[in-house]
Amino acid sequence: MTAAIALGSNLNSAYGDRAANLREAVRLIGALGQVRAVSSFSSTAPVGCTSQPDFLNAALLLETALAPQPLLAALLAIERAMGRDRSSVPAKGPRVIDLDLLLYNGVIAGIPAGPDPQTHPALTLPHPAMHTRRFVLAPLAEIAPALLHPATGRTVAQLLGDLRAGP
Repeated sequence: MTAAIALGSNLNSAYGDRAANLREAVRLIGALGQVRAVSSFSSTAPVGCTSQPDFLNAALLLETALAPQPLLAALLAIERAMGRDRSSVPAKGPRVIDLDLLLYNGVIAGIPAGPDPQTHPALTLPHPAMHTRRFVLAPLAEIAPALLHPATGRTVAQLLGDLRAGP
């Protein structure tokens, strides 16, 4: 199965700067399957909570045997291993690493939380806000412009074009 994953970082860590954090996350994600493509890294202004450092964002495609919920749990475990504590900072606040499962083989589903919502939260596929986020779509369009958003029926490149043409 193919998964599209967004990566972001805006803090230094034991791994180094923002780029080092993204490279380490890509390395760790590689243990979950085969990384097929990684976008270039691009610096973007924060969204929501704007009084924080700029983010470095990227996207990758992963071939994996993991189902969506175990994949999300593994991504959250990577975040924790790299030093992210989701319970101690605002949801849109600064972070060493942020990993979002965007798309999974054309699945459109709401997957309920597992027995421990902290490590197995509810999952909505495709990611409910990805089509509104240039910082997600631009790197994903670089590596998979023809990838289809199953809920809208539009490609990643078309969704990015919609954002560029909008107000």
